[in-house]
Amino acid sequence: MNNKISITYLILSIVAFFFGCRGPVPVKEENKNNASASSVSQGQKYTIDTKESVLTWKGSMVFDFDKGDVGYVYISKGELMIEKDSLVGGTVVIDMNTIEYGDKEKKNTPVKHLKSPDYFDVEKFPISTFAITKIESVNVRSKTIKVTGNLTIKGITNPVTFPAKMEVKDGIVRANGKIVIDRTQWGIRYRSGKFYDNLADQAVSDDFEIQMNIVAKK
Repeated sequence: MNNKISITYLILSIVAFFFGCRGPVPVKEENKNNASASSVSQGQKYTIDTKESVLTWKGSMVFDFDKGDVGYVYISKGELMIEKDSLVGGTVVIDMNTIEYGDKEKKNTPVKHLKSPDYFDVEKFPISTFAITKIESVNVRSKTIKVTGNLTIKGITNPVTFPAKMEVKDGIVRANGKIVIDRTQWGIRYRSGKFYDNLADQAVSDDFEIQMNIVAKK
């Protein structure tokens, strides 16, 4: 009986010693590595230079494109996330109070109209935002990419996709792109032929063009 007890004790001692020398369970190290990879994939933040960046907008009449209006609106803050000289994410906040016409002297009255509930209702919705959700490389040589993200105007969010060009050089990101949206999808229905009859030559085009020129720095 004593021999059996001794043998059993010896086996248990060997097992305990074996597992005690194994160290931490490998799964914990694997989780640690995954967490590290996840944080790296977020990229490095480049802050948008609000003085050098600008959004140019363009709207027109349905039957007379020569009467189109061009103006600007400015970014209040934002950031681009860069990984290995490639865009991987970012957000932009637009100050709708800064909207203006290119011809500032002759267009003061229309600016008030743009800020009214007929258009952007700036008093109620002072900011618009754009958040990148996906980036696709189109042409590496020409530095062309396809950007997808959520555009919020007047509290309404819709996904948009547009082509853009981007370059990272000496710690500075320069990006530009053009997007054409249907303004009625963001609740801007003023003189839209979709919702009002008998507008004739007073109909305003539903297409609204935005040209983005963005500079971001580390």
